[in-house]
Amino acid sequence: MFSYYLQLGLRSLRRNPVLTALMVMAIGFGVAASMTTYSVFRATSRNPIPQKSDVLYNVQVDNWGPENTKKGEPPPALSYIDATALLRARKAERQTVTYPINVSVIPDDASRLPVHKGAYATGADFFPMFDVPFLQGQGWTRDDDDRHASVAVISKSLNDALFSGGNSIGKQVNVDGHLFRITGVIQDWAPQPLFFDVPNTGGFDDGASVYVPFNRAVDLRLPNGGNNNCPADPGEGWDNYLRSECIWLSLWAEVPTTSAAESYRQYLAGYAAEQQRAGRFRWAPNVRLRNVMDWLSVNEVVPQESQVSLVVSLGFLVICLVNTVGLLLAKFMRRAPEIGVRRALGASRLDIYAQFLIEAGTIGIVGGLLGLLLTGLGVLGIGLVFPEHIARLATLDPVLVLLTLLVSIVASVVAAFYPTWRAAQVQPAWQLKSN
Repeated sequence: MFSYYLQLGLRSLRRNPVLTALMVMAIGFGVAASMTTYSVFRATSRNPIPQKSDVLYNVQVDNWGPENTKKGEPPPALSYIDATALLRARKAERQTVTYPINVSVIPDDASRLPVHKGAYATGADFFPMFDVPFLQGQGWTRDDDDRHASVAVISKSLNDALFSGGNSIGKQVNVDGHLFRITGVIQDWAPQPLFFDVPNTGGFDDGASVYVPFNRAVDLRLPNGGNNNCPADPGEGWDNYLRSECIWLSLWAEVPTTSAAESYRQYLAGYAAEQQRAGRFRWAPNVRLRNVMDWLSVNEVVPQESQVSLVVSLGFLVICLVNTVGLLLAKFMRRAPEIGVRRALGASRLDIYAQFLIEAGTIGIVGGLLGLLLTGLGVLGIGLVFPEHIARLATLDPVLVLLTLLVSIVASVVAAFYPTWRAAQVQPAWQLKSN
């Protein structure tokens, strides 16, 4: 019966090409608008590390006081004093401190110019904590951190540029005139949103090509390439900067269980209380420990324009569906005599429902194909509305293709429920008498 009803539906669509075209366009444009904006929303709101997002926590300690903070929220980063003290305590299974460094990579070939590359100073735990994918070698060790070793991990793209993609383990890379021994090469890696460095990137960035130990970077005074916020002038010189209350470091801890996270939170509160007793803090302890998704949420990483666009496009889809309801109602009720004859010959109301819903589903398939084409064009043109670093995240992948077709079919079937119900209420006797 399905194939029979499908044939009836296709025959009916061919009898009214103008009406059919209007319905297909309404479905296609509505679905395309919603799916295009959804592609942006999906890209910016996805979980960047779903396998571990519930055990990775960002650490905040208020070293500024309530007069310098908003709504009681601690600063989004840590001072050198707090970050290094928490690192030394080793209260988490793994923990790492991170800051972007503003450096250039100098090729061995003197004829080639230095290249500015994204880089981070971090700790040995960074790589296993964040499941960074290695192609060659591995990250450095905690012992390398403690020894302030000159080691580095580089990206595949930099390895291709410097060593033609060959094995570079044990070779050296020149970073701002300082030589670092390469311990590993990673895949070009930049989870989106870039959760571990939200204060400096807003959550979206191309990632880095060089990673060096935090302690060694501090020794070499490699300049901070990110935000640098100070409640007061720290004074001249690197040492004064390190002793100041300037915030510029992100600290992440890997805590495997909820109870362990609560213990770590209590430790942070105890640390802040200790600083209060020592006279450094003049306010009650104010700390936060948030997992990845909570951290992204509190920092409002999802662009507001993508949320607004999604709501507007969904509203446009609803308007298109309302128009489709009207068109289907007009189309179905014009076939009242046909329905009356079918009912008189023994067709049940359920048969009428099946016939017209299958016909609506056919419209949805054709509208979905149109919507898919328009969605592809919309994804290509997203850069006209959103910033480039956001627009390039939106892609027309197989999941979005299937979702577009599914939404189109479901939307058209939902739109057909009321017109189909009205068609099923046709009284056979009245239609036979009037005809």
